[in-house]
Amino acid sequence: MQTLYSIVIGPLAWIAFGVFFLGIIGKIIYLIFLSKSRDTEILHYFKLKYGLRSIIHWLLPFGTRSWRQDYLMTTATFIFHICLIIVPIFLGAHVILWDYYWQVSYWSLPNAITDTMTVLVIISCSYFAIRRATLKQVKFVTTDRDWFILIAVSSPFITGFLAYHQIFDYQVMTILHILSGEILLILIPFSRLNHIMYAPLIRAYIGSEFGGIRKARDW
Repeated sequence: MQTLYSIVIGPLAWIAFGVFFLGIIGKIIYLIFLSKSRDTEILHYFKLKYGLRSIIHWLLPFGTRSWRQDYLMTTATFIFHICLIIVPIFLGAHVILWDYYWQVSYWSLPNAITDTMTVLVIISCSYFAIRRATLKQVKFVTTDRDWFILIAVSSPFITGFLAYHQIFDYQVMTILHILSGEILLILIPFSRLNHIMYAPLIRAYIGSEFGGIRKARDW
């Protein structure tokens, strides 16, 4: 078990981070060349003012008409994304690991807060799963890939929660937690999860088109 743990926190971790960062860089370069070859007009009407205006409105809970059409979905989406970003970065155990392995030290959130936020992520993922399984219009467009991504996103939080509370075997849960986190990192550049990279760019593109060309709101 100790050998497996050493492999997971050693070579596999380096591979996961390497694939994650190289994948993101490669994806950004690909998108830049793709936009230049297929949509050069964007450079002519892109306006930072309209782009930022669109991004800000879509980042505000219920700041757009679409967000206001389904309050439960909007609430779950914002809670999910906020906790998804904050917990891995500011979890005390993660901060300790950053300091131990890379001498990068910064403040962390109290365990009670990150534990609560972990539960919120799990609840949000459960809601998304129920919604995909029961809502006809969502179920119709749901594929096996969507279920796989949902499982991949929720797994690090479920296993982390079980490991922290020492439910089941602590070592097994810890290894599964680290391994599922590494799998998630590898998946991000090559799946729908890569919207964390280009969603702001797409929103700025749409905002510039609506604000600068159509003279209309896109929210």
